[in-house]
Amino acid sequence: MADSENRNETWEKGVLEKLALSSVQEQRRARRWGIFFKSLTFIYLFIFMFFGLGWFGGNEISISGKHTALVELRGVISPDSVSSADNINAGLQHAFKDEKTRGVILRINSPGGSPVQAGYINDEIRRLRAEYPQIPLYVVVEDICASGGYYVAAAADKIYVDKASVVGSIGVLMNGFGFTGAMEKLGVERRLLTAGENKGFLDPFSPPNTQQEKYAKEMLNDVHEQFIQVVRQGRGKRLKEAPEMFSGIVWTGQKSIDLGLADAIGSAEYVAREIVKAERIVDYTTRDGFAERFARRFGAVMAETVISLGTSWGLR
Repeated sequence: MADSENRNETWEKGVLEKLALSSVQEQRRARRWGIFFKSLTFIYLFIFMFFGLGWFGGNEISISGKHTALVELRGVISPDSVSSADNINAGLQHAFKDEKTRGVILRINSPGGSPVQAGYINDEIRRLRAEYPQIPLYVVVEDICASGGYYVAAAADKIYVDKASVVGSIGVLMNGFGFTGAMEKLGVERRLLTAGENKGFLDPFSPPNTQQEKYAKEMLNDVHEQFIQVVRQGRGKRLKEAPEMFSGIVWTGQKSIDLGLADAIGSAEYVAREIVKAERIVDYTTRDGFAERFARRFGAVMAETVISLGTSWGLR
């Protein structure tokens, strides 16, 4: 009887040991497979980052097939904005350099900004058009393309607007405030010391200076004349000049077409489909944030991968 009980205990102990060992081995196998698949995932992501996303050997987007390139110019044009000359020009350069680009759309929704920044963009458009004469550049206006925004647009081959877009404001301004009246009421005395009689040029806390105001207007007139020449050069014979054209006033999109400031009604999708004849639009806008850059590039590559797989598997 005792021998039988000992045999049973030994058998049960053996079974338990085997089950425990089997469980440990299964856990080890699961961990090894988990590590293997995680490693594959990381390798896959690194391949996309360094090759597909253009992080290795350049930062251009790698897209196969002909397409229309898009660059967005939104908001105020200034050195520290998303629509700085550095950002816009970088996007345009990448768009033109892509061998599959059939045309470039610069979509503008801007009230203007720095004449210097706008001038840099205008000059770069002209340079790129000369370097890549086979690739046209079209401007598509959304809500507004005024002042510096139109300064940029004037370099395009054609300008497309919506009938309700606001276009124009071909003028230059300099503004500020005068606080001398308020200072007198408060009993505040301005004590300004300068080395150079015009160092306090148009100081808002000093009385108006007729000579300085005259000089400021001369500067504005010089910049205004540069603006006018850029518009005349860009629009050429299409421009139907009227006395108020360069007065700083704005027009609706339809009226701007009548005046020769724009060419036709059309959206970005229309221009890509009907004018460039490459319906597929790829966004080359330079983004400041890492997350935005990653999402744009990763999305473009993933879309291209899906299309390629669909073609090879006969899904198209």
